[in-house]
Amino acid sequence: MAKLNEDILFLLFEELQDDPKSLFSCLMVNKFWCETTIPILWRNPWNYENNINYKNKSSLYHIIINSLSNDKKEFLKSQEVQLPPISRHPILFDYLSFCKGINVNVINDIIPIGTSTYNRFLLKQEIYILLMGKCLNLKYLDIRSIEHQIFYFPEAKARLNSLCELKFDTSIDSIYFYGLARICDNIEKLIIINTILKINHGIIKLIEVQRNLKYFEWNDDIDNFMELDDIYEEIFLTLAKKAHTLTHFITNFHDEFEYTFPPKILPELRNLKTLKLNFHPTFEFYYYEKLVNSVYYNLEILQLGNFTYLDTVACIIKNTGGRIRKILIDNYYTIEDKYHFYDGFIFLIGIIYDNCPLIESLSLALSSSEGLLVEFEKLLKVCHNLKVLELSMSSIDEMEESHERLSASREELLKILIRSASFNLREINFFEYFKFTLETLENFLENWRGRCALSIFVPDFDDHEEEKYTDMINRFKNDGVLKDFKRVIKREMNIDN
Repeated sequence: MAKLNEDILFLLFEELQDDPKSLFSCLMVNKFWCETTIPILWRNPWNYENNINYKNKSSLYHIIINSLSNDKKEFLKSQEVQLPPISRHPILFDYLSFCKGINVNVINDIIPIGTSTYNRFLLKQEIYILLMGKCLNLKYLDIRSIEHQIFYFPEAKARLNSLCELKFDTSIDSIYFYGLARICDNIEKLIIINTILKINHGIIKLIEVQRNLKYFEWNDDIDNFMELDDIYEEIFLTLAKKAHTLTHFITNFHDEFEYTFPPKILPELRNLKTLKLNFHPTFEFYYYEKLVNSVYYNLEILQLGNFTYLDTVACIIKNTGGRIRKILIDNYYTIEDKYHFYDGFIFLIGIIYDNCPLIESLSLALSSSEGLLVEFEKLLKVCHNLKVLELSMSSIDEMEESHERLSASREELLKILIRSASFNLREINFFEYFKFTLETLENFLENWRGRCALSIFVPDFDDHEEEKYTDMINRFKNDGVLKDFKRVIKREMNIDN
């Protein structure tokens, strides 16, 4: 029975692995809970940057230093490296043995400020050697800002051979990636932050040797907007050779750059489950032909960025196998007049409810058009798994329709949600030109009673009635109708024509 309880607790605590505050609380309950929590908490002790300021927390650093052998501590002292006071009591757990990852940035942060450059180098070297010896099941590595060639350290080959996830920036010398490529050929997830304006051939080699690459993410993070050569083509053409294993393709390119990846690789990535693209609006034209003619039968998540054409979204959806769960579009782009806008979105909504029965998260643009609202209600009736809706109103309506008509269409939209939304719906994000009166919103929430508690995000409400809004929101939260209600000042989800 005790074993059963331990297994159940472990499963429960695993659900909290991204909630360090709760895990820390579990440590304090009793010895049994502590022993069950420690392996989960220390699986990735570097992953709590949003909850812990590592620069002001010495506990992680102290545990690592106390885990060093006496010989290593004496060596560091002989080099005049200042170490924290050594505990008289032995460490209760072999904490680092539970660790499955290494994060170089966090290690840099926990070393005390004031340590000389040379001493920092020595400290980090001994920490890396320690981790290579302790982390018997190393799975992920974040080497941004690394200075040491850790693949030469004792036991590094055995540890790095099991590596599944690697995160790095392109400023690291090519030689480093050549060293990793010699050992790591089974990486499943690569996250690359592009910080320089030149090709890194070591990265190309690292991609080339991978046998099971499933997830690829590229993020531009460059402040210098000088002219540059095409740094993308060779890397992405190499990546295309991994199309037989690649299932997640995510890119975020900088608006100022003239280049992105070659469009011809898109049809080759036929096994994708996730497709997220964000690049300068002028590139939409270059990618249009390849996107609309690509077949992604296994696609589950589609996220497209700035000024995405309706036709692009519709064609991609039609060429999938009915498995899509998320469609998130930052900026829908339509041309000409409001009738083309209405017809375009009526067509798109029809494509979605015909081809996406499993859809859970969806972003759409709506308007005061009666036909568009009718199609939207059809979608709600067909797509029973919808949990999250992101809704924007057309700027065309805001410019051309009367205030009375706009108010009436928004009220009708809320009635449609009450009438036809799935009981699974638990979050609605109203963006761009949505504004509800206190009475309209209160009536909607009254009619929502008996469903899942709802999270609502709105762009605006009347400042003169803020106190009344607050009272109403608190009342519905206390009644279990609302889970959350926030005012969103700005959202990058504009509807342009």
